[in-house]
Order: sequence, then structure tokens, then C-alpha cells
Amino acid sequence: MADQKIFAGPRIRRVRNAKGLTQTAMAEGLGISPSYLNLIERNQRPLTVQLILKLASVYKVDPHELQGEARGSIAALKEVFTDPLLVGELPGDQELIEIAEAAPNASAAVIKLFRAYREQAERLSDLNELLAREGRATALSGARLPIDEVHEVFQRRPNHFAALEEEAQAFTSVLDPGDDLFGALKAWLKREYGIVVKVLPVATMPNWRRRYDRHSQRLFLSERLSPFDQLREVAMEACLIRMTVAVAGEIQALKLSTDEARRLARFELGRYAAHALMMPYQAFHAAATRARYDVDVLRSRFGVSFEQAANRLTMLQRSGASAVPFFMLEVDNAGNRFRKAGSQGFPQGRFGGGCPKLPVHAAFTQPGQIFVEAVEMPDGAEFLCIARTLEGPQGSFSERPRRTALLLGCDIGFRDEIVYGAALPGAAGAAKAGAVMATPVGPACRLCERIGCLARAEPPVTRPLGLDEMVTGLSAFDFQ
Repeated sequence: MADQKIFAGPRIRRVRNAKGLTQTAMAEGLGISPSYLNLIERNQRPLTVQLILKLASVYKVDPHELQGEARGSIAALKEVFTDPLLVGELPGDQELIEIAEAAPNASAAVIKLFRAYREQAERLSDLNELLAREGRATALSGARLPIDEVHEVFQRRPNHFAALEEEAQAFTSVLDPGDDLFGALKAWLKREYGIVVKVLPVATMPNWRRRYDRHSQRLFLSERLSPFDQLREVAMEACLIRMTVAVAGEIQALKLSTDEARRLARFELGRYAAHALMMPYQAFHAAATRARYDVDVLRSRFGVSFEQAANRLTMLQRSGASAVPFFMLEVDNAGNRFRKAGSQGFPQGRFGGGCPKLPVHAAFTQPGQIFVEAVEMPDGAEFLCIARTLEGPQGSFSERPRRTALLLGCDIGFRDEIVYGAALPGAAGAAKAGAVMATPVGPACRLCERIGCLARAEPPVTRPLGLDEMVTGLSAFDFQ
């Protein structure tokens, strides 16, 4: 390594720009001339051992970051250019190095785009084969993006991690937070790891919720976050530090296929652990059953948000101390579904979650209002659904606020145990009649065969379209 010259101009420039320094100011701190620093940043001079030591001592730059940082990107870029579409454009090694060094973010974007393209191509190939062999659409089991894999794994399994619950209980005993968990967590981070928590204004942190600076040992939170979300971010950081072994064990048990998927799963498990710390299992379970699962009562009692309390309700499946098996679904106002979980796994096969008639979509018409509705699937299965909008991080006057909606559901058979059951249409006579008025829904338009549905957005894949020019049905898509 002593004989290997290190050219790290773009990286030095990024360090300088990140600290808001001019070339003159940085050169003065390193004890060199501005013209020499300019040559270094243009990769016309290598770094000397003395300069590397100066960078480490004055600007807290890790020397390892100056050596071989782009090797992984170079290998991945080579893989991109081996694709048949680009094989005639294969650049030399030096050109790849220059691309990876000078534009690391652009290189990473190209790599991600290529991987997404390749996986989509594989999916289309699988779909073509299935359609040709069976003559109908079936579920695909081909390559997926890492986030898709993580979502599918978490949706299939119960939203309960016993090891993390035990770790959270032990952590609570150590913290002894009383009525101030936020203060107890800040004190613990400072005492045990020297980490100071600071809330920064939007102008200072315009694009981040949370940022941890290893060099200064400070955890920065955006003032955009509500007090509840600030608490969750600090709890996540503390839990991921203290529960490293337990989290790693749960990630291994999930049997994910890529490092990126494992990294995303670590974040999800950190959220889970934070909720377990903010709402201790035994106390939350007892309060939930006494309050008949009234989310507003629970969020007030534990000092959390509606979303956090509702999310916690899907986790109450400890052996010998289980609760009503809730599931949840979160969507945005464009109908994108990006969070699904359940006490026994999200009931994708029975419930679906893609019907436009679900109350989670109606919730956007009256923000902050709780919608309660019973829904009936085509096979007769019925569910009690609660829906409400959620407010995202606060923006400035000129920014449109981020708003999503949460659906919390369970089997209709639990309606008498839940406070919202009394709000169902026809609930007054439910005890005698054994049923309530339910809205007919389906798993998703492409999988639903309900005739004459005014909300239908797509025809079902299981039926041929009706093409009779003399007859027009109520639905936008007629089928036989």
C-alpha cells in the first residue's frame, strides 16, 4: 500500500464542500498552498501520507474512505456494461474509475436503474412463460427489488417479534423513564455513548428526518417532525444500538437474499423495537383491552400518535397474552399501498386491500375524521374496518403537506370487543340478527367479479370483456 499512489480529488472536494470551506481556507488548515490543493482536487497530484494524517486530524476524515471507496461501484458498473444492449459501449477501467470517483451519486443511480431494468425483464420473461404454459395469469416468484422482497416477507409473517419485545422490556427497566421517555433516552445516549440529540431547523436540515454525525457524536432531528415522531426516531437509534444482536438474529431468520434487503429490514425492525419501547407490551395490552381498542384513548395515554398506537395494535400476539388480531394498511391519496402488516400476517388472500370502495380512500374527504365500516368480500367473509388520515412531516407555508390514510381492520366476529363496533350501521340489532350492514367490496378490481360495480377501475382478468354494442352496463368495464 505504501507504493500505491492515492488520487482522491473528488472525495477531497466533497469533504470541503460539505464543510462549506473555500480552497484557501482548507489549504490553510492542511498547511499547503491553495494551488497545490487545486491540483489535488483535479487528481493531478496524489495524496501524501502527511496529508492523509492532516485530513484525519483536522477534518476527521477516515483514511480508509480515501482508499478504494469506489471499487464496489466500479465492479457494479462493469456488470452494467456487460448487458447485451450495452456490450458495444464497454468503457475501459480508467474511464470507469473516473466515472465512479467524479460522480458517485450518478454511478449509484445508474447501477440501481440497471438492476431494476434487469429484474423487470426477468419478471416479464417469467410472465410470458406462465401465460404460454397455463393460459392464465398466476403469481410470479421471480426476482424482485429489495424493497419488494422486504415488504412481502413482513406482510406474510405475523407482526410480532418475541425477542425484540423481551429486549424492549429489559431496556425499559434500565431506562426507568417514568413519564419522560424522550428525556431518558437522550440521557442514556449521552451517558453510554456520548451521543447528543439536537433538533435542527428546516433550513439546516431541509431533506432529512434524522442524521447521525459519527465524527461529532450528534444525532440531528428535523423540526418538521412532530414530538411523537421525534421520540420514535430517538428510540429507533437507541434500540438499534442496544439491540444489535437481537435485530441481527431476526434479520437472519427472515432469510432475505441481498444485503440491501437486509439493510431495509434492519430499519423496519428498528421501527418495531421503537414502538415496543414507547408502548411496553404488558401495559399497552392491558390498556387496549380495557379501552376496547379505542386508538384515541391509547395514543393519549401513551403519548404517541394515532399511527403509532394503531401500528402497535397489530403486534399484540404474545403467547398467552394475545389480543384481537388486527391488520393494517396505509395508502396515499393516489391509491399507492406502501405499508401492510397484520397480527397473523396481512390477509392478502382473504382481504386484498386494493378495492377503491374501502373506507381508507373515503378518509381523504374528511381529514382527521375516523371512518368505521363493515365490508363484505365476494366469498362472504366480513371485516370491521377503521380508517383515518395521517399527517406527515410539517412543511412550510409554500409546501403541500404529506397526507396518507391508515386502515385498521379485523374479522367482523370481534366487533363486540371493539369500541368501534357500536358505530356500524345496523349494530343496534346485531346481537339478535347476528349481522350488520356491510359494504360489498373485493380484493382488487382485476381479481373481483362483482357485476355492476360503479367503482370498478379495471376489468377482471378471469372473465372475457362484454363487447355487445347494444347493451351497456353500470360498470365502466362490462364483462361476461
